[in-house]
Amino acid sequence: VDGWVGDNAWTFFVGTPTPEAKALCEVTRDCLKAAIEQAVPGNHIGDVGYAVQSLAESHGYGVLRDYVGHGIGRVMHEDPNVPNYGKKGRGVRLQAGMVIAIEPMVTMGSNHVSTGSDGWIVTTNDHLPAAHYENTVAITDDGPVILTTDAQGAWCSLQGGEM
Repeated sequence: VDGWVGDNAWTFFVGTPTPEAKALCEVTRDCLKAAIEQAVPGNHIGDVGYAVQSLAESHGYGVLRDYVGHGIGRVMHEDPNVPNYGKKGRGVRLQAGMVIAIEPMVTMGSNHVSTGSDGWIVTTNDHLPAAHYENTVAITDDGPVILTTDAQGAWCSLQGGEM
């Protein structure tokens, strides 16, 4: 809009998901929410990544290292990188006015991936499921503001096996 870009992603089920797939998606969405809560002035990029990593790993999941969130503005991928792992208090200090794309990518197994010969399809090396949710978030003095959301303006539902 007016030269500014946004970035978001959602994981959708095809067919009837297994209970394990539902759980993976629920935890991944919770990781996004926890990370967004850390997107406040004075925190660090490491606080955002730590929120994702600690929650995902507490449920026995892995987080991808090969892909990260990012700054965003007039260009899709800007500095700083926003990893899904990190240490509290480390990395770039967040300031009001920054806009970042936070995008947890959580796996049931390996946190390593391979890219297909088409340069587009990405699979986990162990071929176990992964989930990915992303929002563009403005860091403001009043707290994080989500700039991208689903069509209903709310988190997708897992009720009845549909999202």
